[in-house]
Amino acid sequence: MSTSLNGRGVLVTRPAHQAAHLAELIIAAAGKPVLFPVLEILDAADLQPLYELIDRLDSVDLAIFISPNAVNKAMNLIKSRRELPATLKIAAIGRGSSKELKHFGITDIIAPTARFDSENLLEMPELQNVAGQRIVIFRGDGGREVLGDTLAARGASIEYAECYRRSRPDASAGGLLRQWSRNEINAVTVTSAEGLRNLYDMLGKLGRQWLKTTPVFVPHPRILEVTRELGLEQAMVTPSGDEGLVQGMIEWFRVHP
Repeated sequence: MSTSLNGRGVLVTRPAHQAAHLAELIIAAAGKPVLFPVLEILDAADLQPLYELIDRLDSVDLAIFISPNAVNKAMNLIKSRRELPATLKIAAIGRGSSKELKHFGITDIIAPTARFDSENLLEMPELQNVAGQRIVIFRGDGGREVLGDTLAARGASIEYAECYRRSRPDASAGGLLRQWSRNEINAVTVTSAEGLRNLYDMLGKLGRQWLKTTPVFVPHPRILEVTRELGLEQAMVTPSGDEGLVQGMIEWFRVHP
């Protein structure tokens, strides 16, 4: 059975600073990564509220990190001002966030072991009896409220700490469209619903036609819903993480050579 991408070109849409690992896995599977970031991660517009929160972390029971970007931005700010309180519990939604936390020396992490999203984190035993607890959710600007709303309904006091902003890059898709026209883009990977919408907008009318006929691989059913909204004809959910994306592509091309 094939374990190779057989030279196929794979569009990688992760932010530029987060694309290397997936690109390396694609190369290892004999594919050709094509990097085209559809999200740019920027510092929060006003860091003062975040600094004030960091200074009173001793009063917080649980800190939840929504993404690797939240870990990186928040932990660098925290480390520049203080040590984490010994009593502070740490939780993360995804495998990438847990991995990033370990880079900062944090190993005792509450995190799902199967599907990585807010709903699965909420099923963890440690998050069932949170009445009276003070919980901070480190995240980007905006985002889903299901995690905070559910924990608040369970009696916790919730505070959001917005530590970065997401932006659509100001980039031309001209070179990418030329590659598509030469049949050098054979698969597309997208890891967030916002990123998928950005890609759709950035490609323009001609590029959207290419996108609609190219297999799109996503790691979560919620992103798959957006592919349906946009009318993408070939889209499928893979196992979680970069390894899951590559595994899903290999399996799909084995059936659709």
